[in-house]
Amino acid sequence: MGLTKTEKFTKQQNEIALIAKVFGHPARVSILQHLFEINKCVCGDLVSKIGLAQPTISQHLKELKHLGLIKGNIEGTSVCYCIDRENWTKMKSVMSEFINQDISKNKDCC
Repeated sequence: MGLTKTEKFTKQQNEIALIAKVFGHPARVSILQHLFEINKCVCGDLVSKIGLAQPTISQHLKELKHLGLIKGNIEGTSVCYCIDRENWTKMKSVMSEFINQDISKNKDCC
């Protein structure tokens, strides 16, 4: 198995790549959209809303939580998830800086 050699890249480059990976699956995008709509959610609600199996939803939630875009609180026997607003704001800043780069108007590169 090959190594990703992430240590060869800057912290920002690795962060952008992780964010892109998380947004690279439509189920995770759907989960985030749903969490924004209702402002919190229980995993079972996501299963019925998105139409994927509970273990699949749990894996997507794990990826979103690992990146810090969502957080979860235990409420009885369920975990209630919501957007981590502070980390969401940081992510938007990182991605905006990257996406808002413009090609120099004075150079025709191709």
